[in-house]
Amino acid sequence: MLTHLKIKNYALINHLEMDLSDHLNVITGETGAGKSIMLGALGLLLGNRADTKVLWDPNEKCITEGTFNIQSYNLQSVFEREDLDYDPQTVLRREISAAGKSRAFVNDTPVNLDVMKRVGSLLMDIHSQHETLNLATREFQLRLIDSFAGNDKISQSYLKAWKTYEQRKDDYEKLQNEAASLKQESDFVNFQLKELSDANLEEGEQARLEEDLRIMEHAEDIKTKFNSILSQLDQSEMSTTAQLSEVRSMLSSLSNYSENYRALYTRFDSLRIELGDIINEIEKEDQKIDFDPRKIEETNERLSLIYQLQQKHRLSSVTELIKLQTELQKKAIRTTNLDQALEEARMAFEQSKKSAEEEAGILTKSRVKIFAPLCEQIVSLLKELGIPDARLKVEHQKIDFGPNGADYVELLFSANKGVPERPLGQVASGGEFSRLMFCVKYVLADKVSLPTLVLDEIDTGVSGEIAIRLGKMMKVMAKKHQLMTISHLPQIAAKADSHFYAYKQTKSAKTISQIRKLTEAERIDEIAKMIAGEKPSSLAIENAKELIKS
Repeated sequence: MLTHLKIKNYALINHLEMDLSDHLNVITGETGAGKSIMLGALGLLLGNRADTKVLWDPNEKCITEGTFNIQSYNLQSVFEREDLDYDPQTVLRREISAAGKSRAFVNDTPVNLDVMKRVGSLLMDIHSQHETLNLATREFQLRLIDSFAGNDKISQSYLKAWKTYEQRKDDYEKLQNEAASLKQESDFVNFQLKELSDANLEEGEQARLEEDLRIMEHAEDIKTKFNSILSQLDQSEMSTTAQLSEVRSMLSSLSNYSENYRALYTRFDSLRIELGDIINEIEKEDQKIDFDPRKIEETNERLSLIYQLQQKHRLSSVTELIKLQTELQKKAIRTTNLDQALEEARMAFEQSKKSAEEEAGILTKSRVKIFAPLCEQIVSLLKELGIPDARLKVEHQKIDFGPNGADYVELLFSANKGVPERPLGQVASGGEFSRLMFCVKYVLADKVSLPTLVLDEIDTGVSGEIAIRLGKMMKVMAKKHQLMTISHLPQIAAKADSHFYAYKQTKSAKTISQIRKLTEAERIDEIAKMIAGEKPSSLAIENAKELIKS
């Protein structure tokens, strides 16, 4: 509910702050005093667009800020979905700069207008007879019916079944398309797979073969150089190993004189041992070298096959060829098992369709059952509000099921005898439509948690006993839901839990709208003026007191 409202620099409002009651708040006052201007400022919190024309002072920015207590609204998931910080005391703020730039905030987090609309619509509902109302839309009418029927669990169960059906349908259609494509390319896939399988490729073999080929093609040069190295290191009278042995012997004889000499001996001995290992490795590599033309030819052929496969498939390594082979194997297996997969997908699709149809049938049955009671209750309320010939019925048709079920519903309404019921979008009278919408929300108030409901002159065209009944209905509704209403009727004002008075002041040759909360004595005086005019008699004052007591 809206606990505090601040409006600054908007239209005729210079600065306004209001603390509202949790229940029924009534705003009265002279025509043009700014009551409807306040609704325009509230509309900014619902994401409505504005320009610099709304600025009271064109050099200052406009600020509209509403503080809402949303502890009982269960909106944590909404805030999480919108990536907003949740706070039981949520603040919506809108700023319009002197340059015309608009900024919106939810709990001090900047948001775009779409996010503000989504969040704001859950916190506040401004109902004006001049606006295009959701009541005429099929989606709203379905929500009304489901709310009245208490279909929350049934609707959730159906929606789950419908989403499963949509997924199974999508899976089946994709598999059908894939099957047609796979069957067309099946022969080609098998050909490619056989070619790669016959190649019997191994990880790392390309690098190994290329190295072997380089060695075999340069075998003579390599062997000559190995022999020369071995001769210099180990196979001549003045070989490196012989000289190293002599040096080792001399260092050994010196090692007894100093620890430093012993360390040098140890290091040198390690060098000699390492050289011996290198000589042994060179001898082994030398023995491996064998010039074999047939082996060279075989290696060339193998590498040529690898290069051809890489070029054919536009790949650069054996690893990628092996990966392609694995993918082709999966395709081949999938093609082989295609008929079975198609049948399984079809059965899953048919089962999900059957389940969705059954859930849709349960939802339809629950909806149809309350058509008459819903219409009777709303018509009864409309008669209390001065539309004695009101008639309301639900036109229903079965349709292909979708996210909202398998029902086409449309509310048909007539306010006058002899006039056939027509779709709500064709109802001409704004006053009748407003009272119909109020009755709908009055019915919904017992079923669901409504946001703060703002009513703009919904009492237009009613008076006397009808006005008293309307005030009583507002009072009853306000026990569970916060209401804010602009009214010209004393019967409505008398029901207020908080009564605010709108008036104009002229300061510095500029008109300012003000709204203030009335004390009990001021309230009696204001209601008396609404009954009898600017200078109410003592009788009017007593009538005002009687209205408040009743």
